[in-house]
Amino acid sequence: MNSIIMSLAGVFGLLGVATAAYSAHGSADARLTSAVALILLAHAPALIALAGHLSRSRIVAVAAILMALGAGLFSCDVMLRAVGQSGLFPYAAPLGGSTLMVAWFTVIIAGFLRPRSS
Repeated sequence: MNSIIMSLAGVFGLLGVATAAYSAHGSADARLTSAVALILLAHAPALIALAGHLSRSRIVAVAAILMALGAGLFSCDVMLRAVGQSGLFPYAAPLGGSTLMVAWFTVIIAGFLRPRSS
């Protein structure tokens, strides 16, 4: 699981930088593509941090999965709309954003839980 989360963080970082460049140098809707870059670049290091704590508890794994899913849904939907497509499915971006909020709340909960004993 750790390697999957780390790889997703790398994908988010790579796509975040690429989207930021696209936003600065040719996007038809820089407002939307900048939002995508922000979400991806903010959550890439968060996923790296969570990957380092996966052994702490299962709730950290839940937070990481929710974070990856939420950022992916939001970013894919908004990017599709920015390039003139119809999006993933109705309300995909709000669902992704809501999932991100649940992920961050899960991180808060994980902070108050005792780590698993080895």
